[in-house]
Amino acid sequence: MKAELLAPAGNFSKLKTAFYFGADAVYLGGKNFSLRAFSDNFDAEDLKKAVDYAHSLGKKAYVTANIFARNDDFAFLSDYFSYLAEIGADAAIVSDIGAMSVLKKAAPSLALHVSTQSNTTNKYAVKFYAEELGAERVILARELSLKEIAEIREFNPDVELEAFVHGAMCMSMSGQCMMSAFLGGRSGNRGACAGPCRLPFDATNGLRPGQPGKACHLSLKDMDLVPHMAQLKAAGVASIKIEGRLRTPEYAAAAVTACRAARAGQPYDEALLRDIFSRSGFSDAYLVGRNDGTMFGVRTEADAAATRAATPKARELFRRELERIPVHFCVSGGVEDGGIKLTAFDDNGSRVNVYSADEPQPAQKDPAPGIERALGKTGGTPFTCAGVEFACGEGGPGFLPGSAWNEMRREALDKLLQKRSEPAPLATKEITLPEYAEHEVGMIPQLAARFETAAQLPGAEYLAKLRYLILPIREADAVPQPLRCKTLLELPRAAFGTVEPDTMRRLAALEGSGFAGVVANNLAQFGYASPLPVFGGLGLNVTNPMSAAEYVCLGACGLLVQPETALTAMRAVAPRQKDGTPVPTAALCYGHLPLMLTRACPLRNVRTSCVGCTHKGKLRDRKGRDFPVRCSAPGSAGMRTVFNPVPLYMGDRLTEMPVDLAVAAFTLEPADRVEEVLTHLFHQQPFDGEFTRGLYYTNN
Repeated sequence: MKAELLAPAGNFSKLKTAFYFGADAVYLGGKNFSLRAFSDNFDAEDLKKAVDYAHSLGKKAYVTANIFARNDDFAFLSDYFSYLAEIGADAAIVSDIGAMSVLKKAAPSLALHVSTQSNTTNKYAVKFYAEELGAERVILARELSLKEIAEIREFNPDVELEAFVHGAMCMSMSGQCMMSAFLGGRSGNRGACAGPCRLPFDATNGLRPGQPGKACHLSLKDMDLVPHMAQLKAAGVASIKIEGRLRTPEYAAAAVTACRAARAGQPYDEALLRDIFSRSGFSDAYLVGRNDGTMFGVRTEADAAATRAATPKARELFRRELERIPVHFCVSGGVEDGGIKLTAFDDNGSRVNVYSADEPQPAQKDPAPGIERALGKTGGTPFTCAGVEFACGEGGPGFLPGSAWNEMRREALDKLLQKRSEPAPLATKEITLPEYAEHEVGMIPQLAARFETAAQLPGAEYLAKLRYLILPIREADAVPQPLRCKTLLELPRAAFGTVEPDTMRRLAALEGSGFAGVVANNLAQFGYASPLPVFGGLGLNVTNPMSAAEYVCLGACGLLVQPETALTAMRAVAPRQKDGTPVPTAALCYGHLPLMLTRACPLRNVRTSCVGCTHKGKLRDRKGRDFPVRCSAPGSAGMRTVFNPVPLYMGDRLTEMPVDLAVAAFTLEPADRVEEVLTHLFHQQPFDGEFTRGLYYTNN
């Protein structure tokens, strides 16, 4: 079976373009809950029209609802999923685990496609989404290699896998970017990404202090895996996806045409695909397991000029006759009956009848050739005439003017299209959303601290005042035995390739070592962290009480609230066990926020290899600010984190934080600075340097 060709539809014009050029399905967003808020998108009425139109062509329409939801969203999400089911949408694309739960309750027959925002990086995560949450399809992370995709397929033979094949690539690993939110106040995880990573962020060595950065070392070229279509199919990808809901119909035409040809093993116009939109060319680096400076590129004036020149050529594609729906005509009645009945039907069993307004007259010559010519004029419709048969009486069909046959053809095809687009509503259920108590405000939360290395651990007098110590699992052996009873081991936020099985083996080896628990950063980690208590970390993206409740059901003993969440929204996250026992929540009270987690290395723009690399560096923005970069490991298996240059600080406002634990995250600080910051926190003192309150006091 050939892989599904899935195209973007930012509006109705782009939807029609995608289908005209041969897409099997489109993905589109409503006015709410979509990660492309700046696309035209579809209101409720237009969503129905879009789904109906797709089905009239025998195609599919998937609707995005992939934001990280807030509590206020759930008052509408249930009705939204029910509406999608009622109009017969083929699937909803969802990233938030709480929203997934609502979908399965309100619209159990509506297919769940797990968004790439959901840490879909390894075989264990895919298995969890399918078996525990009922996902029919998982959209894979863009950062996966061909080998990693094949391993996921082998481990999950019954789950549909969807992979991006062309279009823009985020520098950040999907769902792990807060740069737009914290630098510009527009959350990419809420659909409002401002794309600050495309601006100058310069990794060049030796920049003078305060000198603005000029190079764009966070900007990736667009992905182009079209030449690898056969390999992707062989690896088990069921749906190949084009990114680009914000791009032009000409881009959709060129991209769908290229993918369609490549899928069939035919040549395509590579130059047109490149010229219609690129950022200094394309990259296939992730798929082939390469991580170097060739991945990076910006949109230049030369690229824009190439697009302007290529646009007329792309428009020429619209003149081509593409595959259409075969329609059969049957002419019955005629002179003997005093009227004509025209029946139009397709190969799927849809059938309609129309009747002549005028009585046919005896024909002076054979009318069949003229009737066939009139009925064959299907241009401007999705149909093509597959044949005309005559079932008339003795006098034949007789004579009607060409205008009459044209009118009957138009009426018949309109009715047939309407017939094919009749919605097939899916089952829905009335549900009552749970009511959650809010977290009380005014109490001083207990303090915990997260350290990047054991070398940062402060003196005993500081450690005694901390409820928990949190360290990456790689630091487990360096944690002194007396401290292990209050130490949580943080599991990797990004788990590509062998990272997850290596982590499983490491945990097994540490069993009985006295650690207090682990911090899970993806769903799969809940399945193998037992018997240690499991706490939810940053990678779970907890932003609402519904998702918090779902994680508690999976066994979470505590949860960190995602840092983009305002304090007012944070109050709603107060999960409880089934017996009513409160489950502690946590939020960051100090730290250089991890703005971006990326598999691509921005430092490779100025360093030819990882040999001799210290695994750290900085990026200079256009305002002269330095953003620290840290690498977890060398090579393509490593992950890089870009940190905010100014730390978050809430030590003097701890009573305003509606959580049980306030976490100080130490990543860049030496041990002596750790002690200074902890002193400020313990005494609720103002900070002694430049700081930010993050987004805690916004309406986000």
